[in-house]
Amino acid sequence: MTEPLVVRRETQIAAAPATVFAFLTDPEKILRWIGTEATMEAHPGGLYLINGIGARAARGAFREVVPVHRLAYSFGWEGDEAVPPGSSLIEIDLIDKDGGTLLCITQTGLPDAAQCALHAQGWEHYFGRLAVAAAGGDPGPDSGSRPPCGTA
Repeated sequence: MTEPLVVRRETQIAAAPATVFAFLTDPEKILRWIGTEATMEAHPGGLYLINGIGARAARGAFREVVPVHRLAYSFGWEGDEAVPPGSSLIEIDLIDKDGGTLLCITQTGLPDAAQCALHAQGWEHYFGRLAVAAAGGDPGPDSGSRPPCGTA
């Protein structure tokens, strides 16, 4: 039986795990693929904040940080009653595979199937951009044509 309120995605990135990890935790690198402002305090209890994802800000707190291998942080949207800051959990594992990195994400704590679908669509969009940036490319400006990670 599947877990209906869990979002799981995998993507292969043509970059080493250390590079991908930096693109998930270094504010300057994050802004190459998502958002307009980022604050990352990549240690347990530290702030996770990305502004400018559409008209929203994503906020949470790091729970687990294992450099180059794993991140876990609470997540939600400022001003959003359905998925407020800290209401869901994102777990990211980085696996050295085929000369690059297999990025595996699991998001739990979303309130319903509609939010799961929106977040899954957002992750697909932004991890495509991350894959380009981490491999040394330029994903270009974010068109905003897709709902960013849970917003409509």
